[in-house]
Amino acid sequence: MHLSVVSSLDSRCREAAAGRLDRGHSDSVVVFHDLLDGSLVLRRIFRGGQLLEQAETVLEHGCLSCTVRLDVVPTVDRLAGLGYEHAALALPPGVSVDMAVTELKRGLGPAAVVDNAVLAIDPADLEDHIWDKHTLYESGFTAMPEDERTSGEFLVGELAHADTVMLHSGLGAGIDGEAREDGEPWRQGTELLAQLAPHAAVVGRADSFRPGCYDGREAAARTRLGSVRVPLECETGCFRTVLHKVERPLHPGRFRDALPQLAAGSHWMRGRLWIASAARTRIAVQGIGPRVWLESTGQWIAEQDGAGAAGNLDVDAALSWHPRFGDRGTVLAVTGRGEDVDAAEIRELLDGCALSEEEMQRDFSALEDPFELEATL
Repeated sequence: MHLSVVSSLDSRCREAAAGRLDRGHSDSVVVFHDLLDGSLVLRRIFRGGQLLEQAETVLEHGCLSCTVRLDVVPTVDRLAGLGYEHAALALPPGVSVDMAVTELKRGLGPAAVVDNAVLAIDPADLEDHIWDKHTLYESGFTAMPEDERTSGEFLVGELAHADTVMLHSGLGAGIDGEAREDGEPWRQGTELLAQLAPHAAVVGRADSFRPGCYDGREAAARTRLGSVRVPLECETGCFRTVLHKVERPLHPGRFRDALPQLAAGSHWMRGRLWIASAARTRIAVQGIGPRVWLESTGQWIAEQDGAGAAGNLDVDAALSWHPRFGDRGTVLAVTGRGEDVDAAEIRELLDGCALSEEEMQRDFSALEDPFELEATL
């Protein structure tokens, strides 16, 4: 069965995107799932705009992954058995396309063919979402109190995975959606999308979209922790992305002091770090709006033995392999408004964190570990 999977935080955007994906298929259904309070899953199935089925299911453990595994996947399996050739799956707010595709592939195997992974969004709201400090639960997007992701974290993750971004005027559009699309927030949000998801097709209401362009391997490579897919520094309108690389390990103390300045004003900061106090460990760094975090992703490939290293060598590591340091090194990309993201300042800050040649000769283990990275190994 061919599937088009839609994620969104806005019900109007989700409905519009699912409807567009449904058109053009002679035998297609649209399936909406929503996770409500009390672990209640509401399922609605439409064909040709007409409601075919509406049902509620109470889950023993009502979480987003259980909703996908115990209701979305069985529903798709049942529809395939009824002979439907295509389904547009409108996921519950907060469910990532990555999670849904993983569970669909696990549950249905090769029978599940994903044509498109789509994020439906009102670009006029994008910048506010990036800087919102509230969790998805606090903002009312999910019924799960345990979900501590912000809306910015969710959307940046979806943008990295999606092959298509469908634009639609959302809940704040008022009566005249077209007027909102002509506004400055919409224009700037679309410019920001070009920086956050340069790989994705951005499709407006009057634009056509390309079906069947989902590439699971490429999506996995883009979303790998520490991955940076910015071929060149670029600007789109009032937004800019700065890319910088440092070959030598970073001094942990100097990097700790520089991090707040690197993150200030950044809508999205991402990359991988080679920090001297945890020199064997590949550290992923990510900052989305007001939140910044570091995470261990295991050893550098250059630290591993022959067969294991060869098996873990990915495209990013192969392209950036250094004759002396292998895949070790710091790569950081920072996206934000042009007035807030200064390329010269970022380079100066990062270069100032690098160990000197004299420091390179010393024992790294003697350095302070302010991020407690060694404890994560």
